[in-house]
Amino acid sequence: LPSLVLRSGVHGIGVNYGLVGDNLPQPSAVVDLYKSNNINSMRIFNPNHDVLEALRGSNIPLIVGVEHKDLQSLASDLSAANNWVQTNIAAYSPSVSFSYIAVGNEIIPGELAQYVLPAIQNIQTALAASGLNIYVSTSIALSVLGSSYPPSAGAFTPEAQNYMEPILKFLATSGSPLLVNVYPYFSYKDNPDQIALSYALFTSPDVVVIDGPYSYKNLFDAMLDATYAAMEKVGEAGVAVVVSESGWPSDGGFAANISNAQTYNQNLINHVGEGTPRRPAPIEAYIFAMFNENQKEEGTERNFGLFYPDKNPVYPITFSASQRLVDPMTSNGFHFRKMEHMKFISYLLFPFLVCFSLL
Repeated sequence: LPSLVLRSGVHGIGVNYGLVGDNLPQPSAVVDLYKSNNINSMRIFNPNHDVLEALRGSNIPLIVGVEHKDLQSLASDLSAANNWVQTNIAAYSPSVSFSYIAVGNEIIPGELAQYVLPAIQNIQTALAASGLNIYVSTSIALSVLGSSYPPSAGAFTPEAQNYMEPILKFLATSGSPLLVNVYPYFSYKDNPDQIALSYALFTSPDVVVIDGPYSYKNLFDAMLDATYAAMEKVGEAGVAVVVSESGWPSDGGFAANISNAQTYNQNLINHVGEGTPRRPAPIEAYIFAMFNENQKEEGTERNFGLFYPDKNPVYPITFSASQRLVDPMTSNGFHFRKMEHMKFISYLLFPFLVCFSLL
């Protein structure tokens, strides 16, 4: 099969491995695909035991998600957390290299948000009781921000802050990073007259936004720094951030084509070693996603993959060996998320529409 990756990879860049398809390769073949392409980190959205078995002995660092249906019981019952840890983590450790446990994906704010912190605390307690040292966090979306322009004005919405402030305090104590999903694609798609494609694709030759001492040539950095600013405003500037999802679709919608997808993802890989203007240190980031998944919603959602289900690459990408290994505890980290609801995008991006200059 053609190789997607031409040079040896680094721990700074991983890839999300989704399973919402009926024609995907067996997990053992997927692990081999990660290895043969030097993709050194993986994120899965639930503790799928077939995937965990395939990862034994692979030395691929893993983010594993907690399914939303389990959050309430994990939050309210320490014994449930103990059982979850024993079944899904302890049974596979240390032969599987768990990096982080993500308690919920993009559920703050919302009806499940109340369960996130107590579930994190119970899982952390259960891990400690089992002698396991694994970071526990949650993955958030761009919708937690009520202000984002200029990036230094970044602030949580009042509703999100009710949850984010205590979660960040816990993460600061535990040493865990915050996981953030970052999708410039959706911002550009919804506002192409106000946001230049080059600003979204990391290809702008010139500075687009000046924010005090910080200059921005790309939207990704502006999103990250708005999040850092929001964290600083609640007194938690010391919490690291990991970009748990970012990507660009190759088909199925506006500006979704192979050229743009390849440009965005390659430039993301090349860029994360630099960090952002506000935090110029390497970022740990995970591209979304490994495969095109045919059981997802029609349109772009099915077309974020680096690979087709037959394991052939959608387009060539180089995971550069020149990037440093990233320790998220000493790095920038960050990540926003593609919006499920258009109103979140419009609400957040209103300041951008007023203030962004078009290249």
